[in-house]
Amino acid sequence: MGGRPNVFPYLLLVPALFITLAIVAWPLLETVRLSFTDASLKPTEEFIGLANYEKIFSRRFPEVIGRTFYWMAISVTLKMVVGVMGAMLLNSAVPGRGLMRVLVMPPWIVPIAIGVFMWRWMYNGQFGMISGVAQYLGILAGPYEFLGDRTGAFYSTVVTDVWVGTPMVTIYLLAAMQSISPDLHEAAWVDGASRWYRFRRITLPLIMPAVATMGLLSAIWTFNSFDIIWILTEGGPRGSTTTMIIDTYKTAISRNRYGEGAARAVMIVIFLSSFAAFYFYMLSRMAKRSLSNDK
Repeated sequence: MGGRPNVFPYLLLVPALFITLAIVAWPLLETVRLSFTDASLKPTEEFIGLANYEKIFSRRFPEVIGRTFYWMAISVTLKMVVGVMGAMLLNSAVPGRGLMRVLVMPPWIVPIAIGVFMWRWMYNGQFGMISGVAQYLGILAGPYEFLGDRTGAFYSTVVTDVWVGTPMVTIYLLAAMQSISPDLHEAAWVDGASRWYRFRRITLPLIMPAVATMGLLSAIWTFNSFDIIWILTEGGPRGSTTTMIIDTYKTAISRNRYGEGAARAVMIVIFLSSFAAFYFYMLSRMAKRSLSNDK
């Protein structure tokens, strides 16, 4: 039929578009603009071009970038491995499966600040549970301040982040596993396939899109994780747990260097956008491979 196109559906999108521009696009553009200025507490700001970017790369920021990616890689890998194992356990026919599904949720349900403060208490060398148990078992000769040592503090933040994020990964992958038809596993079992073979040839390929999605989301959440590190160490000791988000906060808020902080924030956006682009690329490749296999 001819006639003018119906513009009513597009009008319905206008409020959502306006809200998106107001809370996403405008702050992002303003951050980019500030990154090219010397904005601080002074009443005026001047355009300084790429000076902020040159400054952050000429100092210790490359070390912070490397530490951030290392911290993220370890944390996300552990979350995915433990999450897959937990989902497999919760999906199997074992006694008490319903109770275990409930018990896996508290780290995710409890407010992050409360959970992290609990871990901070356990890491304490004088009256913390971890140091006390390790001394009782003879692993430690005396009190050990986990958050006072560079290596101990770094891996303590990793453990805490894994504890907070694993339940979400487990539940998400459990839902993906439950969408797999039981007939596939039963047919493979009748043919004599082992449990490992069924997991490798049936379960893992079918949940791979869910694994990729959760891996990307977990990487973004971990990359942007602020509260866990800040409550435990505030980026210390001696910068051993300072990631890009912590360094950006210290620069922009603690030191009032808004221009330099904005430049760091832009770098974070670039890295996260690269993660998303890589994810969509891998997802399209998996979809093409799935279509070719169906043919």
